[in-house]
Amino acid sequence: MKKTLLIAALGMSGMLAAIGAPSAQIAGSSTTLGVMITEMNEVVATGWSAKKSLMGKAVYNDANTKIGTVEDLIVAPDKKVSYLIIGVGGFIGMGRHDVAIPTSQIKEQGGKLVLAGGAKDALKAMPKFDYASDTTKRDQFIARADVDIAAAKVKIADLEKRATMATDEAKVKLDAQIVAVQKDMKYAEDKLSEMKKATVKEWRKLESEVSTALARLRVSADKVIS
Repeated sequence: MKKTLLIAALGMSGMLAAIGAPSAQIAGSSTTLGVMITEMNEVVATGWSAKKSLMGKAVYNDANTKIGTVEDLIVAPDKKVSYLIIGVGGFIGMGRHDVAIPTSQIKEQGGKLVLAGGAKDALKAMPKFDYASDTTKRDQFIARADVDIAAAKVKIADLEKRATMATDEAKVKLDAQIVAVQKDMKYAEDKLSEMKKATVKEWRKLESEVSTALARLRVSADKVIS
């Protein structure tokens, strides 16, 4: 079953304001859960609810011609852009051509979702949207992790070069950072190696551990020594 995300919670801002709880913090960390009241008022509560405003809704072009139906909402991992999956043509799901349209291109006009300049033929000519398989997702995750580790190796080489030319006090600090980055990189490499050996069904169990290890690696590699 496709998972969809509720991107707005109408009325929540009033409730949060009443109880005076803008956000929550995870114990023992600096991670904040939820959103601030101002963000809730200005962004979330005024946005679209996937459940109430999007799913199953017809999409029209600016000539008021129905061109498709919203089938899903996809939020990109970097959260910079989200996409509506619009089903074009077909009958009861058969022969339907799904395409991904950035939400920024969809406007709400008179209670309708409108894609300006949209036409069925143009949408059908777009690449068909297909959900990535677990194998594809794992391969993409591993590829991104390999990039992070490669970047850390470049950083270590740069730190080692700087250490050879540094004064005694600066060299001590640089050497300490080199050791820290090497330690974090080794841990990340070990976790990633564990993931690479896992089956497609099992790799998800290791995803969080690898992500945490890579985040820690990036922090230690990006540390600025004064």
